[in-house]
Amino acid sequence: MRHVVLGAMLALACLSTLPVRAAGAVRESFELRVPVAPAPFAVEGRDLLVYEVHLTNFSRQPLAPRAVEVLDAASGVVLERFEGPRLRSRLAPIAPAGDAADPASLPPGARRVLYLELAVPPGTAPAALRHRIGYAEAGGEGAETFVVEGAVTAIRARAAALGPPLRGGPWAAVYGPEWERGHRRVFYAAEGRATLPGRLAIDWFRLDDAGRLAPDGAAAPQQAWGYGEDVLAVADATVVATRDDYPEAGADGPPAKRALADAAGNHVVLRLDDGRHVFYEHLAPGSVRVDPGERVAAGAVLGALGSTGDSRRAHLHFHVADSPSPLGGEGLPFELARFQLLGRLAAIEALGTAGWEPLEPGAGALRQRERPAPNVVLAFPAGTAEAGAPAQP
Repeated sequence: MRHVVLGAMLALACLSTLPVRAAGAVRESFELRVPVAPAPFAVEGRDLLVYEVHLTNFSRQPLAPRAVEVLDAASGVVLERFEGPRLRSRLAPIAPAGDAADPASLPPGARRVLYLELAVPPGTAPAALRHRIGYAEAGGEGAETFVVEGAVTAIRARAAALGPPLRGGPWAAVYGPEWERGHRRVFYAAEGRATLPGRLAIDWFRLDDAGRLAPDGAAAPQQAWGYGEDVLAVADATVVATRDDYPEAGADGPPAKRALADAAGNHVVLRLDDGRHVFYEHLAPGSVRVDPGERVAAGAVLGALGSTGDSRRAHLHFHVADSPSPLGGEGLPFELARFQLLGRLAAIEALGTAGWEPLEPGAGALRQRERPAPNVVLAFPAGTAEAGAPAQP
């Protein structure tokens, strides 16, 4: 009975505090749209849903979102609420706006993207989500708040876990969902529709035990610890695209002007049997060992880690998408079958210049069927299970 009462109290606590729109009241406001339905993936004991809601102002006055609620579409229970700084940090224009633009409001005809990361207990993601936006006409804190609901999206099934893209370690799994120019928030409209290929991309940097990327005084990408490391197929797959002729970046990084099509540098794209596409970018010149149309097994060597294309330090860019196009696909979630968590970077600004923080003694370090958390340091144990196979301790 105690658990029933606590459950009821939690359900009441999650009820919306946004006003309910009066019956018959009709206002022009936002179009709400979720372009890519999320799928759950595990990160350190939680399931995450990472996706975006696009808000476009179709009214004739500036509108200011005040609060956003994410609801279970079936029960109406509020799963998460964003307001104040938590909302403002996730609401951004398609491209960086000028200093005069107010990021908290949308002029008529403007679009903002709401970047959401929703955490739920393992295995509890609902079948679908609905979104409720509380907003006011821009220009004053005392303005009346109105409500619009929409952007219903189904939750997709969890995909099979992948094997390791690299061997050994330590490797830093570098990404940050809040970074303005990180992969998570960089749209492309190169093929007739806006896509977010790097929605869930990870950049892999090899470290030494002192947290350095290369020996002291090293400047060239070829001197980095990770340079030349084998890049591995994460599952049985078919090679659909390769490039192997892009020159290495110099000590000062890539040239200031570079064609958009060259951003990936040398690369390999695999098509998995479940239809997902896996991207390995910035590979070393002349290192690619496979050809389009070739069938590869999990663990096969595809090429070598380098620093080509849009790369200033030797690393592997890795992401999964729904298309073989580097700029025209939508980034998809993925989990890794098995890795050994070693520690965390204290601050991303110190990458390569300061030591990383090891796990506390006794902390559980073996992770299975998870995606690495942002900026952790890990290793891939020898004999890591192949994608989709049960990992053995």
